[in-house]
Amino acid sequence: MSASRADRKKPSQTHSAGVRPILLRAAGLTLSGLLAEPPDGPPRAAVVAVHGGGMRAGYFDGQAQADLSLLTLGARLGLTVLALDRPGYGRSAAQIPGGLTLDEQAAVLSEALGVFARGHAVGTGLLLLAHSYGGKLALATVARTPGVLALDASGVGHHYSVDPAGGRRLRRRMDWERNWGPLGLYPPGTFRATEALVAPIPVREAAEVDLWPAVFEELAPLIDIPLRLTFAEHEAWWLHDEPALADLASRLAKAPVVRVERQSGAGHNISLGRAARSYHLRALAFFEECLQAAG
Repeated sequence: MSASRADRKKPSQTHSAGVRPILLRAAGLTLSGLLAEPPDGPPRAAVVAVHGGGMRAGYFDGQAQADLSLLTLGARLGLTVLALDRPGYGRSAAQIPGGLTLDEQAAVLSEALGVFARGHAVGTGLLLLAHSYGGKLALATVARTPGVLALDASGVGHHYSVDPAGGRRLRRRMDWERNWGPLGLYPPGTFRATEALVAPIPVREAAEVDLWPAVFEELAPLIDIPLRLTFAEHEAWWLHDEPALADLASRLAKAPVVRVERQSGAGHNISLGRAARSYHLRALAFFEECLQAAG
């Protein structure tokens, strides 16, 4: 499935105005990322955004349309927003070309959160926003790392809608459709702009895909912070009918708040689509509620 002519011609940008590259040293690795800070004073809190498989931190700074970026939106609302390249992506890819397991990535992210909080103003504290594999990582991290105030994750469930091992053998077009959904969900220029975001999935990360349902069963009873999970209208990787969502929520018994919601007009890659601003505003509104409770 090819992109439109307008999409192919639109030049890609590196990052939005007010967003700057950043490096963090954690667990012996140099992690790259993007940072946006409030222009008019210290932040009320800090959001750390964690991307999915085969993407990079720029997923949260969409360039195809001016209002897609989570980073610029959060900064305008008084929040520091850090989008990190996960271990095995960006700067750290050369250090660990095979990538890391989920547990190993969680250990790195946990340390990175502390490093960031010690070196930057984070206001009331840290909030996590994650997508797809990043949602798995965020759940694994908060299950074992105290101090995060709340988690919002999209594009991650507890049971796949397809056999993940078989999914890796699907034709490329089928895989593309599961990741993106209908072309009309994305503004012109999206697929040209995402050329700079796409990255190979490290082999050690890919090797664990089949294990997630069992891993979730272990992690779910440990989650003890407010949690919001969003499924796109055209989500194709995960089961998200009403029985599946009820079962998912029931396993998160220790979380004081569990919200499972849907985002209309969106595919799996919500933060790059036309619905990105709506999703980001809803996620940040959830964080506002959590900050009020924490305050």
